[in-house]
Amino acid sequence: MSTHVTLAEWESVATREVTSGDVTLRVFDHGDERPGKPPVVLCHGFPELAFSWRHQLFALARAGHRVLVPDMRGFGGSSRPADVDAYDVLTLCGDLTAILDDVGADDAVFVGHDWGAAVVWQLALAHPERVRAVAGMSVPVARRAPAPPIPILRKRLGDDFYMVWFQEPGVADAALGRDVRRTLVAKEIWSAQWAGRDEAPTSPPPWLDAEELAYYVDTFERTGFTGGLNYYRNLDHNWELTEHLADRRITQPSLFITGSKDPVGQFMPTKDHDLMLTDQRGHLVVDGAGHWIQQQRPDEVNAALLEFLSAVG
Repeated sequence: MSTHVTLAEWESVATREVTSGDVTLRVFDHGDERPGKPPVVLCHGFPELAFSWRHQLFALARAGHRVLVPDMRGFGGSSRPADVDAYDVLTLCGDLTAILDDVGADDAVFVGHDWGAAVVWQLALAHPERVRAVAGMSVPVARRAPAPPIPILRKRLGDDFYMVWFQEPGVADAALGRDVRRTLVAKEIWSAQWAGRDEAPTSPPPWLDAEELAYYVDTFERTGFTGGLNYYRNLDHNWELTEHLADRRITQPSLFITGSKDPVGQFMPTKDHDLMLTDQRGHLVVDGAGHWIQQQRPDEVNAALLEFLSAVG
């Protein structure tokens, strides 16, 4: 059975509004709860949306799981607070526990991609009682850095490295928003050098059709990119906030999925996995896949997730 899901199918999915402090999250909610089958929460990254999980939602629901997919705070149909501090990682973890509270679930299996992976790894450390199992894609789990990370990244990779370039409020926001389509189909990591070039957008990747791309473009033209950029602007703040978690390990069943051509692997190796993940159930490298793996290679991703869920739930 093909895992490809059309925009019309996605738009048929019911949504719920979940309150987390002063923020309202739009959460796509699909599937019926079955005995012994924990809910699954899918958390997207930057610059993505709940829509990024369209090819997973129905497959996991067919396997008997209730699937909850939020537009993370700052994105899509969820609130976009103006305060940079509203996007620290412990607050983001609080959003995920608020989703569980809203549906009356004690725990869930959490799956994250990109920034979503960073958040679900942290959730497993900060609120282990709410995490039945955890899977991350593209962004590996890492030990606490010896010092705030932005100065380290600046020294190692330079001022034009995208995480460093993102730090100044308003700068990357304007550059990414100037031509949203160009930003979303860029085949390189964004930087000041990329922003300074005057060039037409490249063609979209083969796994993103015109209708799907238009969904992303229309959404980010409406919301801008500032909410997502504020995740990066909390990297040093997150380092300060999570000192009390430095000695913890992720003891829940865990899975990591990445693509062999994912550029994140060049600067975020998986060397800490053996130390940080005490119950690893798999480390899948999808040959030829890039960063946007759950959209590019949904068959392999879904098969791995279903196998993982079968073992842990």
